[in-house]
Amino acid sequence: MMTPGARAIIPIVAAFLAVSAAAQAQTATPASPDSPAGVWTGAAQLNNQQVPFRLEISGNGDQVQGALLNGPNASDKAKSVKSGTSGKFASSSGSYSNGHLVLAFDYYANTLDATLSNGALTGTFGKANHPIPITAQLNAALPAAASANPPRIAGLWNVAVDNGAKGETSWKLRVRQNGPDVVAVIERIDGDTGNLYGVWRDGAFVISHFTAAGPSFAVLRPQPDGTLQLETAAHGGTVQAFPAHRATPLQPVSLDGVDDPLHHTTLKNPDEPLAFRFPDLTGKLVSSSDPEFAHKALIVSIGGSWCPNCQDEAPFLESLYRKYHSRGLEIVELSFEESAQLQNPVRLRAVIQRYGISYPVLVAGTPDQLAATFPHVAHLDCWPTTFFIGKDGLVKAIHTGYAGPATAGDNHQLESEMTAQVERLLSSKPSPTRPSPVQVARTQ
Repeated sequence: MMTPGARAIIPIVAAFLAVSAAAQAQTATPASPDSPAGVWTGAAQLNNQQVPFRLEISGNGDQVQGALLNGPNASDKAKSVKSGTSGKFASSSGSYSNGHLVLAFDYYANTLDATLSNGALTGTFGKANHPIPITAQLNAALPAAASANPPRIAGLWNVAVDNGAKGETSWKLRVRQNGPDVVAVIERIDGDTGNLYGVWRDGAFVISHFTAAGPSFAVLRPQPDGTLQLETAAHGGTVQAFPAHRATPLQPVSLDGVDDPLHHTTLKNPDEPLAFRFPDLTGKLVSSSDPEFAHKALIVSIGGSWCPNCQDEAPFLESLYRKYHSRGLEIVELSFEESAQLQNPVRLRAVIQRYGISYPVLVAGTPDQLAATFPHVAHLDCWPTTFFIGKDGLVKAIHTGYAGPATAGDNHQLESEMTAQVERLLSSKPSPTRPSPVQVARTQ
């Protein structure tokens, strides 16, 4: 059954598609069946909604390369891997033969599989068990100009979610605006959406991105009382709507209490160490009781290669490791992967290669095994969750989620605080004895 929010979004999407189709019919350049090279503009069908995307293709045959483009001028300047959802998301490999295009994005285990026929690319994006239909045309024009008189919504907003999926009560909504164009990012207790790009049209700002992780879509709808209504996708193809109020000096956006990333996840007994014993990708078992961790400062990050916020955190952890490893810092990633990836962890290997991860990455089980694996940790339900462990083997701090590069100042503040925490761990004196480990389940 379609929700009222879903009904409200569909007219906006329909208008976008109508304008886009008309522009494509007038200006699209016919595609050559011999080569798919060029910049393609199209849309993906997600939960009965259409998410626009741009795809840049170069090369031919087994040398085809593709990149999903996000943000203004993304095709003109390639971004680093630590770019949130700006810039290019390049394919890992590609092929094109007899009108059949295949682009693999191994670091999210997603594939674009499309056929070039009658000047259009038609196919799917995603995994075999969850394909997302896509269509695109070569050199098609972007939708027509935005609606006139866009309201000013730039700034910081407090989104009331009232007992969200992780028990949180609020999200942050950060909006940058240039006339009718906006860039927004939603920050939750477990991380952020990355940049979502949109334009003022027909009474709302429709915002989205399409990255190697897939498409994402939301609507910012200004209300007569000066508030916003944030509409995002929910499970089952429905839409959920939340009210948002501007942050002010008297009513700032805060994540106090249950929403505080430093207090969301806790140890039931702070005097018990966080123990682990899991294999790395070679099958070698690595344990928290191994000599290399004795009297060392240690970061244990719990995540998964499927998780965009975990991928945002990975290059920062690697930078900490390279800077402080010689001074006694150790880092271990405990990666929880789906059953298919446990059998053949292609995506995890691709993530390690993409970010140049040199610290140990251990395969800890499947995501649904997380709570049972660490029964002595309360509210362990966010990806990533990062534990800071002192030289005495005890947990000194736990940080839930990761504010990625799209959050700008919040990202800088978080990285500064995490760096300061590492400095504190390294400056402490080692304990003459180590606490007894708590046995945890071994999944492999």
